[in-house]
Amino acid sequence: MSWIQETYKEGLRFGLELKAQLFSGQSDFQKVEIFESTKHGRVLLNDDCFMLCERDERIYHEMMAHVPLSVHPNPRKVLIIGGGDGGTAREVLRHSTVEKCTLVEIDKMVVDACREFIPSTAKVFDDPRMETRIEDGLAFAKNSQEKFDVILVDSTDPSGPALSLFDHQFYADLTQRLTDNGIIVAQGESVFYETEMQSKLLSITSSLFPLTGIFNFTNMTYPGGLWSFTWASKALHPIKDLRAGLKLGPMFYYNEDVHRSAFNLPQFQKDALAKWIKI
Repeated sequence: MSWIQETYKEGLRFGLELKAQLFSGQSDFQKVEIFESTKHGRVLLNDDCFMLCERDERIYHEMMAHVPLSVHPNPRKVLIIGGGDGGTAREVLRHSTVEKCTLVEIDKMVVDACREFIPSTAKVFDDPRMETRIEDGLAFAKNSQEKFDVILVDSTDPSGPALSLFDHQFYADLTQRLTDNGIIVAQGESVFYETEMQSKLLSITSSLFPLTGIFNFTNMTYPGGLWSFTWASKALHPIKDLRAGLKLGPMFYYNEDVHRSAFNLPQFQKDALAKWIKI
């Protein structure tokens, strides 16, 4: 019996039974692999870390996209930094108001491999509302003159090509890319294992935005099973400004009750992050 495994830095190991390897490549930035598992569908790993599996990917992608887009009153232009598998963009384009979704992914290999082997997420790249740019998201945030209603930082963990996406300068540049009532949601790391990084992220966003916070979701293939997104906005409150009753079609995980409850944090997390939360 063969297994694909991720060994997390805190000594946690997670594995899935393997049926076949579909793709393996080394890009300029990372190792990219796609497997067929026996129980969880197709699985993407970057540098031996689980990025998504078909069985639960909709949880992450629905929560990243629908929480901010269900709050913004008229999201027309959305920017995704990272997200080369396409899952977040797929969920973004379920909102009929969105006219353009710009995805900036540094690693073309991720996009190409997912287009071939994980069409359940990557078929979105064929949508005419998509603009896919293979370039450094850090440079795009600094140099672009475009404005976006919602920005989603769909990054890997803070290592390799994603390391600079967890710094103050990056978020300062993102503030210049937002419209006046814009929202930023970013991958916010493990509730159980990454308190220090969550504190760093919220300290950055709270220094730049009047409304900052964090919200949680559960996921089978991320270490500890409980994971977070960070929230930063110029004017909109994630609960008070929720547009109830949006018709987005069938969901796997997201609904209005989940939206509201996601901001109710476990006590240990609330205690650790309270000074940075401003919602």
